[in-house]
Amino acid sequence: MQVKVASIESRIAEELGVRDGQVTAAVGLLDGGSTVPFVARYRKEVTGGLDDAQLRTLEERLGYLRELEERRSAVLASVEEQGKLDDTLRAQILAAETKARLEDIYLPFKPKRRTKAQIARESGLEPLADLLLGTPETEPSTA
Repeated sequence: MQVKVASIESRIAEELGVRDGQVTAAVGLLDGGSTVPFVARYRKEVTGGLDDAQLRTLEERLGYLRELEERRSAVLASVEEQGKLDDTLRAQILAAETKARLEDIYLPFKPKRRTKAQIARESGLEPLADLLLGTPETEPSTA
């Protein structure tokens, strides 16, 4: 997980056009419970002079990218559990830059909700239902 955190921070630094150390310091303060206005006013020296707008953007992107990584892990685990994960699919999932793209890749592998009818079919009740529907005069207890 440490590699992902480092890559998130370096990605944010690249997007904002600031140094990695500034982002790392700001992330540490924000994770520690400090608010953006507090960091912008009273911890400017720690963040290397990041202004309020940069800190706000940093906070939003940090949240988004962390959610993306969590979702990516869940998608990988789900597809792997289904036994459908191959190297090509893994590469596509890892390369997804947005949540929307990740969900588009995952859509064909997303488990469908099971209805009561599907559960009954899985239990072997379909022949009984067909018999009852085919001959309505048949009593369920005698079938």
